[in-house]
Amino acid sequence: MKSSLHMTPRLSAIGFHATDPDGLAGFWAALLGWERSGDGTLVVPPDGKGYPLRFTGGGQPKTRQNQAHFDLTSATPEAQRDTVARALELGARHIDVGQTPEEGHIVLADPDGNEFCVIGAGNKFLADTGVIGAVSCDGTQAVGYFWSEALGWPLVWDQDEETAVQSPEGGTKLTWGGPPVAPKPDVNRLYFELTLPPDAETAITRLLGLGARRGPDGVFLDPDGNEFTVRRAAE
Repeated sequence: MKSSLHMTPRLSAIGFHATDPDGLAGFWAALLGWERSGDGTLVVPPDGKGYPLRFTGGGQPKTRQNQAHFDLTSATPEAQRDTVARALELGARHIDVGQTPEEGHIVLADPDGNEFCVIGAGNKFLADTGVIGAVSCDGTQAVGYFWSEALGWPLVWDQDEETAVQSPEGGTKLTWGGPPVAPKPDVNRLYFELTLPPDAETAITRLLGLGARRGPDGVFLDPDGNEFTVRRAAE
């Protein structure tokens, strides 16, 4: 019998459905100091630490808050101010999602309207994670458990129905905030892209056994109905 290690996909990119993939890739490459690859719509960390960002077309104008957003880290208060200033110069804008000054983070939207937070210095939960400290998702405890099993990543937080997972190698955390979970009336802007191991069909069967479902056009859905895509290793 094959071990789960040989059936475990890896998180190979975080995808964005964008109205302007080229422009949005340029924004995030400049903000993060990352490199554009391929046709320019893949943004890759130059040191290999972090997950590439893939920007695809077909994104509809935003009508709701995203189910997921980035939490960007700051080494110092000055670094937080510099990140915010650079983001605004590149086309981001301040938005209000109900945050309070006491929370210490700045909430912005990128040029396509996608929310992201610039977290203040000294955040212990995001220590040693990277520039994208977390992909913070709206989701149930069950979906956190699903992604822990699906990726083979340990739970690094599991309290009051809030969950978080992180690769054993460290880096960006994936977090889910627990109830209440907002309704999902349409396709998410942000999604996870997985690369399958060589035995792809066995890996897909395992994902389905964990609670994933097949969606339209080759897309898969996690137990909360969030889309994710899979790629064969050769792709």
